[in-house]
Amino acid sequence: MTLDPRGPRFSAALTTVVFVIVLLTGSGWLALVQAVIFAVGAYDPRLTPYGLLYRYLVAPRLAPPVEREDGAPVRFAQAVGLLFTVVTVAGYLSGVTVLGVVGASFALVAAFLNSAFGLCLGCEAYLLIKRLRPAQ
Repeated sequence: MTLDPRGPRFSAALTTVVFVIVLLTGSGWLALVQAVIFAVGAYDPRLTPYGLLYRYLVAPRLAPPVEREDGAPVRFAQAVGLLFTVVTVAGYLSGVTVLGVVGASFALVAAFLNSAFGLCLGCEAYLLIKRLRPAQ
């Protein structure tokens, strides 16, 4: 699967907004919704609500992408986002607010870096792990 690289950046922008709201409100339930979105994205980023919005509302208004990117690093990044978001949900819903704030803050930074600068930390981690693994 290959992706238009602008799609994950669009999704990251929406995710940034969600995590700002989570941090401002302390809503573990909103974080839970984001966790479900990450879970879907770990399977196929094109199937998330954000991916569908991009595909059907945003992409038709843009020029075709100059290049496409492999979907595997993006799926891995979505799984990493899911991990941080599960920590966020557990923190907020269990009353350990500091855990929720820390998880949401890490997720917010990662989403912001991707949306603003195109730096996908999860994608970079995927590529580093792939390079460090012994040849099979």
